[in-house]
Amino acid sequence: MKTSLGQRQLLLQKLSPQQIQLMKLLQIPTVLLEQRIKEEMETNPALEETDDEFADEQVDYEAGADAAGEEAAASNEADSEETQYSDDNFDLDDYLNGYMEDDPASYKERGESYQADEEEKTVPVAIENSFHEYLEQQISLLNLSNEREQTIAVQIIGSIDEDGYLRREPYAIADDLLFSQNLMIEEKEVVDILKKIQRLDPPGIGARDLQECLYIQLLIRIEQGEDLDDDELQALKVACKIINRQFEAFSKKHFEKLQRHFNLTEKQLRAAIHEILKLNPKPASGYIAGSMERSAQYIIPDFIVLNRDGELELTLNTRNAPDLRISDSFRDMLRNYNDQRKVNKLTRSQKETLQFIRQKIESARWFIDAIRQRHETMYKSMYAIMDYQTEYFLSGDEKKIRPMILQDIADRTGLDVSTISRVANSKYVQTEYGTRRLKEFFSESLQNSEGEEVSTLEVKKILTEIISAEDKRKPLSDDKLTQLLQEKGYNIARRTVAKYREQLNVPKASLRKEL
Repeated sequence: MKTSLGQRQLLLQKLSPQQIQLMKLLQIPTVLLEQRIKEEMETNPALEETDDEFADEQVDYEAGADAAGEEAAASNEADSEETQYSDDNFDLDDYLNGYMEDDPASYKERGESYQADEEEKTVPVAIENSFHEYLEQQISLLNLSNEREQTIAVQIIGSIDEDGYLRREPYAIADDLLFSQNLMIEEKEVVDILKKIQRLDPPGIGARDLQECLYIQLLIRIEQGEDLDDDELQALKVACKIINRQFEAFSKKHFEKLQRHFNLTEKQLRAAIHEILKLNPKPASGYIAGSMERSAQYIIPDFIVLNRDGELELTLNTRNAPDLRISDSFRDMLRNYNDQRKVNKLTRSQKETLQFIRQKIESARWFIDAIRQRHETMYKSMYAIMDYQTEYFLSGDEKKIRPMILQDIADRTGLDVSTISRVANSKYVQTEYGTRRLKEFFSESLQNSEGEEVSTLEVKKILTEIISAEDKRKPLSDDKLTQLLQEKGYNIARRTVAKYREQLNVPKASLRKEL
């Protein structure tokens, strides 16, 4: 077998570390940007917040956005050349003059109109117990006889998922206890303890499926219903029978079948279903929602669009994030080593220290530059979106949202489609008509009967209005919805209507039926 050696040239494209860092920063929403900056400051001592003396240094986003690509390319080219120098031929004077003096390597996020008392930089965070800790705190209410039963209870609670259901079988929990605690547990013991746990708060906790979850809640309401009148108590008892014996018919809304099977009047059935609809299909959500409400979780917009007498004004939300610069102490150390190098040759230890300082300063400069480019790219992209959707931002009418895809904004900004996608991902814009995800402004187009291009968002809006106005006793089928849309001038197929309905999280007609 003969082998031969040869050379060949390949042209490969690779992202530099700075470009990768910028791409990652573009994906981060404003609410997480401060945390990312804090993490970088913890790992890089050469990076610090700016002092008041740098308050007059600002970034002109509109002007800087056009030059962002050229600056990034020049910076990457300079960085690649610098890495070729060794410690012996590296000129610290040129470095200090080129990067430390001419380029302040800092940025200012806020404008001159910003006042320090407009906000508090720290946001208090409420400390809450986790859901499982909340359940474990109630174990003392179960009247368990010994430590063995308490161990079983803790294991069961630890197996309950985030919705409040126990998806793990009792025999599997017994096996878990055997391997982790070396306890021989019978499956019946697990079931007995589980029944006690299912009486804890919130009601329905520890159920193994939806049917059991609803049934447990109904039983608890009946047991605790001293203040219920006869009609409410009767409705709860009927609801118990429906869930326990005819759950499938109920889930499919076969109301006539339920009336015949239980010999109910329409009024009695309506009252029973009304009680079922009060129940919580996800028992843990009540505790989690209350916890989130107590800790005051809000959406922080990345952009703010205001209407100034018919003129749209775009602001990049940079509040609650520190302004950055390279540490003076690292600058001074670098200068000191430079002065010392001119007098005496540096020792190996001093060279290593010098190399460390250079790396940290370069890393800090790259990060500052990436933050600056992030702001410029985000502003440029959002400005193009605002300009494209001017009619919506002026009126707030969702029907005036134009068909728009990522490529449309990429063409207007000169940025890559992947960059626009990163900007639009997980970002929010605050308008006078509410706060919306950027992704909601992107949609495909279709032609109406007049040959005009309209957004699929407009069609979905009209579809929602039609379904909201329908008779819930006789919900509209997808065929009927298609017919009504066609009468309004939107020529779309039934399968497209079904797809839009599913995207709107609207169930099919048989599941929208009400008494």
